[in-house]
Amino acid sequence: MTATGADQDAAGTQVARRSWWWWGRRRSVVLDGALAVVSALECGLEGVGFAEQASLPVPVGVLFGLVVGSVLLVRRRWPITVVLVSIAVTPAEMGYLMGIVGLYSLAASEVPRRYTAALAGMSTVAVYVVTVVRMRQDVAQADAGQPDFDPSGWYVPVVSIFMTLGLNAPPVLFGLYIGARRRLMESLRERADSLEQELSLLADRAEQRAQWARQEERTRIAREMHDVVAHRVSLMVVHAAALQAVALKDPQKAVRNAALVGDMGRQALTELREMLGVLREEVPSPSATSAPPGSPPPSAPSGPSAAVPLAAVGRAAAAAAEAAAAEGGPCLDALEALVEQSRQAGVVVELVVTGERRRYGAEVEQTAYRVVQEALTNVHKHAAGAEVVVRLAHREAEVAMQVENGPSAAGVADADLPSGGNGLVGMRERVSRLGGVFVSGPTDAGGFRVSAVLPVEARSAEAAEPATS
Repeated sequence: MTATGADQDAAGTQVARRSWWWWGRRRSVVLDGALAVVSALECGLEGVGFAEQASLPVPVGVLFGLVVGSVLLVRRRWPITVVLVSIAVTPAEMGYLMGIVGLYSLAASEVPRRYTAALAGMSTVAVYVVTVVRMRQDVAQADAGQPDFDPSGWYVPVVSIFMTLGLNAPPVLFGLYIGARRRLMESLRERADSLEQELSLLADRAEQRAQWARQEERTRIAREMHDVVAHRVSLMVVHAAALQAVALKDPQKAVRNAALVGDMGRQALTELREMLGVLREEVPSPSATSAPPGSPPPSAPSGPSAAVPLAAVGRAAAAAAEAAAAEGGPCLDALEALVEQSRQAGVVVELVVTGERRRYGAEVEQTAYRVVQEALTNVHKHAAGAEVVVRLAHREAEVAMQVENGPSAAGVADADLPSGGNGLVGMRERVSRLGGVFVSGPTDAGGFRVSAVLPVEARSAEAAEPATS
């Protein structure tokens, strides 16, 4: 038998079946019990007349009526059974309340509509036939002395139709309305639950994106700081060691080394100040720019929304770095000066450039410069006294760079510079972000080689102008 909404309350809420059999709530048990008691009493009283007509003992008729009326107790679980019983006892002229409530429960349940229509039609026909027969008997007895009045004419059928529709149509229509309303409420509740789950999923994804953005910006800022400071400080340490070695033997060379250390320290401080200045800049939010003058400033964001200012700072830092490269900062034109600084530190460096020099996008220029710079920094840290070859190749659709050093010189003392192990990782991240290829590893001769290839067609200076304008 199809479920009939027995597990639903009056509002249509699906509830768990507890110890109340098929009822969801205690008030449903009370309501159905009260209706069953009233129906049983009604059928018991009507059983007296049924017993007289059927020539049965009155207690048998009353007992039959009580049993028939109590069937209403199962109206939520088996509404079809209740309607069939009410149709069966219609000729006995009993069970009017059971028929009305049964039709309502059937129409409001989840029983297929074809079954509901068939049972409602059967009940209507049964009530109509019984009403016609009963009215003909009553009219015949009342008007036996009036030969001009014919009860089999239009009066009895028309009145019987109105009485039948009055008994059957309201409960069926009201039950259909309640059932449709219940299904609508369930549909709206399911949609609300679905929307709530979707919003929760979107919130989780937003939190993941915010966490990813925070981590990405931290990595980017750390990479920028590493590239800005590590090379200068490494050269300063190398020059300081050379200064200590020649301070007594060659005062003139010591003076030159001291001047170089000072210049590099000032350059490192300048670049560090520029980077920290970008990080300290306040990024205006859309709400702040659209606020009227004199309005109070918005409160600081917290939670997942705190990633928005951090991402904006990271974008501002990247934009500042690109602007610095475009204005003559770290770019390929500064490679000669970069190599010369390493030469002044006592490293033998050879710079080999092939191909025709072209202007590339600011990000490509800065990335190429940082790769060579970090490779030379690693030479100062790990390969003291090694000979270095820096190769730069300008090709049709890409720019390639390679820094290769030989084994460390046996007679040269190590500068004992600390290493965090992030140099190669940072270079790989920079190159991969531009869609390039990065390869690093030891050579057969005992040295180390760093190679990178960057695509330049999509990030040329001419192609970048519309995006930045």
